[in-house]
Amino acid sequence: MISKKMEGMVANSSAIRAMFEEGTRMAKLYGAENVYDFSLGNPNVAAPEAVKTAILELVNEEDSLALHGYTNSNAGYEDVRQNVADSLNARFDTAFSAKNITMTVGAAGGLNVILKTLLNPGEEVIVFAPYFGEYRSYVDNYDGVLVEISPNTVDFQPKLDEFEQKITAKTKAVIVNTPNNPTGVVYSEETIKKMASIMEEKQKEFGTDIFLISDEPYRELAYDGIEVPYLTKYYANTIVGYSYSKSLSLPGERIGYLVIPDEVSDSEMVISAANVANRILGFVNAPTLQQKVIAKCLNEKTDISYYDRNREMLFNGLTECGFECIKPQGAFYLFVKSPIEDEKAFCAAAKKYHILIVPGSSFGCPGYVRIAYCVAYETIVNSLPKFRELMAEYQK
Repeated sequence: MISKKMEGMVANSSAIRAMFEEGTRMAKLYGAENVYDFSLGNPNVAAPEAVKTAILELVNEEDSLALHGYTNSNAGYEDVRQNVADSLNARFDTAFSAKNITMTVGAAGGLNVILKTLLNPGEEVIVFAPYFGEYRSYVDNYDGVLVEISPNTVDFQPKLDEFEQKITAKTKAVIVNTPNNPTGVVYSEETIKKMASIMEEKQKEFGTDIFLISDEPYRELAYDGIEVPYLTKYYANTIVGYSYSKSLSLPGERIGYLVIPDEVSDSEMVISAANVANRILGFVNAPTLQQKVIAKCLNEKTDISYYDRNREMLFNGLTECGFECIKPQGAFYLFVKSPIEDEKAFCAAAKKYHILIVPGSSFGCPGYVRIAYCVAYETIVNSLPKFRELMAEYQK
């Protein structure tokens, strides 16, 4: 018999993954070209050629035992961590060194590492709806309590008045995700400054440390010249989790890092604990080959013009059909208002037209649906007549 905690997690297993599996089933029945699967944020832009070149060079030139062995530190190769730190310093005018970087098994692995490091049972982690649904499971893994801030459906910037009210003496961390999954919104510098000010005041009020965890897998996917603020510059107790899953189209390679700045309270102990957490959670160290690949490709980027073209086509096409949504500034998702209150019923109706989308309740925001446009451009073009037929059901 499985554990009681896992019983609940299985019962609430990811709707995103379930919809993706449904897409695989439907593709076998109707042909992949006749199924419009917008369920999963799985990049379909190829990794830069430099990634392939780096892999081949490393496999052919490096000592095999050294390349595939454990790293001396659970934090990862020191030279790789220093290269990452140097790259961040050049981009964001920071002052990190190798010790501030812990290489992780993607951003998800990094979030689990830092939550394991920080959370005591019963302590609270605040998230802003809509949010990536796995945050709930990650917090629950360490017996924390997830506290939701209700969604601001006008522009999807965080509700800072409600945020201020819900911070308590038990608040240990706040997770932000910008550019945001599922909305594509980038939190403005004004929002970040106000959030930081609130957190600083609450730390003083309660005499506690409140950590801001910035989950950044979509940082490089920003459009129209939008600047994504780098949060360590606004609030001392900020920890950054990053992934190369989207920025280099490497989701299956599971490679990313944590940044734990010197300015973080008791930073030396937090860094040490994070490195131990990396080991005892079973990761041991981030994939060694991919660490070396990343070090060679720090200046490489995925061609986001492909996603941008998809964004324009899908946003314009859906709004012309009568759907309501804000235009995303980053990531590769549209968060669309359902034409009926029960968005799960709407998602079920969409399946009749072979359209697979994810209900907003999976992100703490019912009444909306998420559409991932990291698909072939032809999929978007061919899906729009089907979306039009679907919307016509609700315009009679």
